[in-house]
Amino acid sequence: MYLRLARRFLVETDKRLLMKAAWTLGLGGLISVHKHKRRLKRGEFFPPFLYLSVINSCNLRCQGCWVDVAAKQHRIELEAANKTIAEAKAMGNRFFGILGGEPFMHKDLLKIFAANPDVYFQVFTNGHFITDEVAVELRRLGNVTPLISVEGSEIISDTRRGREGVLSQTMKGLETALRHKLLVGVCTSVCKSNIDDLVRDEWVDRLIEMGVMYCWFHIYRPVGPEPNQALSLSSEEQRRVRQFVVDTRVNKPIVVIDAYHDDAGNALCPAATGFTHHVGPWGDIEPCPVIQLATESIHDDRPLAETMNKSEFLKDFRELTAQHTRGCVIMERPDLLVQLAEKHGARDTTARKAVIEELKNVTPRRSQFQPGDEIPERSFVYRWAKKYAFNDFGTYTKHFDVAKYADPDAIELTGSGSAKSDLPVVSLNDSDDR
Repeated sequence: MYLRLARRFLVETDKRLLMKAAWTLGLGGLISVHKHKRRLKRGEFFPPFLYLSVINSCNLRCQGCWVDVAAKQHRIELEAANKTIAEAKAMGNRFFGILGGEPFMHKDLLKIFAANPDVYFQVFTNGHFITDEVAVELRRLGNVTPLISVEGSEIISDTRRGREGVLSQTMKGLETALRHKLLVGVCTSVCKSNIDDLVRDEWVDRLIEMGVMYCWFHIYRPVGPEPNQALSLSSEEQRRVRQFVVDTRVNKPIVVIDAYHDDAGNALCPAATGFTHHVGPWGDIEPCPVIQLATESIHDDRPLAETMNKSEFLKDFRELTAQHTRGCVIMERPDLLVQLAEKHGARDTTARKAVIEELKNVTPRRSQFQPGDEIPERSFVYRWAKKYAFNDFGTYTKHFDVAKYADPDAIELTGSGSAKSDLPVVSLNDSDDR
């Protein structure tokens, strides 16, 4: 399998883009993690990776979206984005995740990429704005990988994403990116309505045949103003996804990203471990994209390094959440986020100003933390990579107290949290995206 994967990279990709990714994302990413470890030993903190939601606007209206996509457009302007990236680069960072809304609706997005040729960007996109002109520029720049979201068959995509013809437009953008030999990934927020379509070998085989080099299976998180908890996966279904990811890594010549488990299959939260934090469209520094609370901003007068290192809110978030769960705090213990907001006077960073009430209405459920059912990595490459570059960095060893863990599966679900999805589940076949 490893030889087949290596052959794919050598034969199917633009070699200049491949070398750029290997140098900035590969070697640069390892160095940024190494610097992060050294900082932690000195009692200092700065996340080695940052997510930037550069704009709130989007052309879709997805179920479970937490972003104020219909509100007045707000974005991180070019100067502020470049300043933030420059300050992070000074700390050793070489990788940035770019989110929205839909990032390609930002008028200066390509200028941001062009201004920072020494770092690598992963753009989370629906693919609708990847035209030939955009793809040509991305290939010229060489420091961007589009991660294109596919949420199921035509029917499922239309339902999940709030309009008709979504899949065909997404596939058109995907095909355009691949035709220009970009390094392209496909991600899916796995939920009740698409798990049978996309968590299967046939879908991965199709991605490989198209030329997609990596994929990422997220677990749907019922958050935001319309969380639709009926789409949430059960614990058994989440284990099914985890097992599929582990097996695919040793059976298929495609890279499979996973942000929620270490090499032994132990659950972790990248925000709780301090591996990454998030900057929202208004510049607020949040623990992660779905936790829309903050006490600091990139627009504050002090340097970003000082802000990250001295933020009592972010420090308290990392320690408190790590004490109570290894999973997703917004799914399992939303009450802790309410407590943190009250304690630190954290502001609601949304336009709708209803986050606290939304958190209070969350029905707790298990996330990636499945105590006793851990599924370790089968691939020695992934085991090595995670042991060195993606683990808890001692966070849970230092803070996690199993006595404080309240298992949501042991609590009888009531109301919408126990509802079954009534969305159709249909097979994804070749005619779905034509």
